[in-house]
Amino acid sequence: MEFLAGGRAEVRITRADVGKRVSVRRLTGGGEGQPAFSDVVGVLTSWDAGVLSITRRDGACVSVEESALVAAKVVPAAPARRRGPSATVRELQHVAARGWPAVETEPLGEWTLRASGGFTRRANSVLPLGDPGVPLDAALERIGRWYAARGLPAVIAVATGRAGADEELAAALAERGWADEAHTRVRIAGLAPLADTPAAPAGDTATRVTLSRDPDAGWLALYNRTGGDAPGGGAAPDALRVLTGGPSVWFATARDADGGTAAIGRLVVDGRWAGFAAVEVAPHARRRGLATRVMAALAERALSEGASAAYLQVEADNADALAFYDRLGFTDHHGYHYRRALPGGGRG
Repeated sequence: MEFLAGGRAEVRITRADVGKRVSVRRLTGGGEGQPAFSDVVGVLTSWDAGVLSITRRDGACVSVEESALVAAKVVPAAPARRRGPSATVRELQHVAARGWPAVETEPLGEWTLRASGGFTRRANSVLPLGDPGVPLDAALERIGRWYAARGLPAVIAVATGRAGADEELAAALAERGWADEAHTRVRIAGLAPLADTPAAPAGDTATRVTLSRDPDAGWLALYNRTGGDAPGGGAAPDALRVLTGGPSVWFATARDADGGTAAIGRLVVDGRWAGFAAVEVAPHARRRGLATRVMAALAERALSEGASAAYLQVEADNADALAFYDRLGFTDHHGYHYRRALPGGGRG
């Protein structure tokens, strides 16, 4: 990156640039064989007591000593690297929340506290959209009490990596000792291409994908994340309420010749958006293109209900899933991760 002005490196940012995207070069000292400088690009989220806090696209917060600054400047917002539908971070956050609705919610200003008996982080975390209506430390205290009363950890979902995201909140929580976990990518694509079903391999009998409004026992068994404490070994009630909640929800199942469940998926249609989740293939049925056919059947249903855009969420370290969705045309829109309160983690 270019920092030079008239042949000299310059620090061209001030405390007034907090909240802007910056590029910073800092002196690292560098031992033998190590670089003397390193560069950081992200949102300048604070500049206090001689230390700059810069939050990168992945939500990681980097502290830079003011005395180590070699060069710095404000840089334009990161260019979009996606094709397909246009959307803001807030739009997708609202859509995703409706598509995976928590059993219990309570407002905190413009934030929403969500609980669902511990079934998935998404349904048991705070969604911070806007202003909590009280100072941050007071909000964190209330959040801690609310989740403790339900026997759950206090967790906040923090969006990063795009204009309108929550880098400043991520930095403030990091400063207070809230640990980051489960970094996730939100990916989008045009819906119509997903409905093009590839031909089934010769001899493959598990080609028929059926759709239903409710998951059957085979679907739940392959998903295998639903608690299993209901009578007869079915899903826990809270898990079922989350899974079946949403504007228009469909469950896809691909079956083997003997009727066994070979692959599954979940769809929720909400206006122009089709949300995909829970795409799983049984170990014995992998490498037969079943995940693609499940996605195609769900996409066809979504198109028939008027949707035109697709979204899904994938953990950032799931390389196989990321590669699969790459092949289907999905690209990154933004990221999010969770911040969890740790014992003795500081204020809040």
